[in-house]
Amino acid sequence: MHIAAAEAMALGLREGVDPDALYDVITHSAGNSWMFENRVPHILSGDYTPLSAVDIFVKDLGLVLDTARTSKFPLPLSAAAHQMFMMASTPGHGGEDDSAVVKILPGIEVPKGAK
Repeated sequence: MHIAAAEAMALGLREGVDPDALYDVITHSAGNSWMFENRVPHILSGDYTPLSAVDIFVKDLGLVLDTARTSKFPLPLSAAAHQMFMMASTPGHGGEDDSAVVKILPGIEVPKGAK
């Protein structure tokens, strides 16, 4: 999941913004992305049935970071994203949809749903 999408929704939830309204505004603005439009509905419905699991991002970003380390090439944003997915995997969200990364952000209540 695009980490920025999780952060945008989490900030909106924390500030009491209507999540459906926020989703509508972002998807109709320059801030939209395919990942935002595709994954945020999972957050809004509370359905974390995996399309791409958290642990896939842990693995794939780990491979990218290993390659970068071998090349001595810095990837600070990838490293931060990897740590966020690790933080979601550690308490047991690894098999859930990558949008479950939103669950690690403090001070919010994510919608409850299927998973």
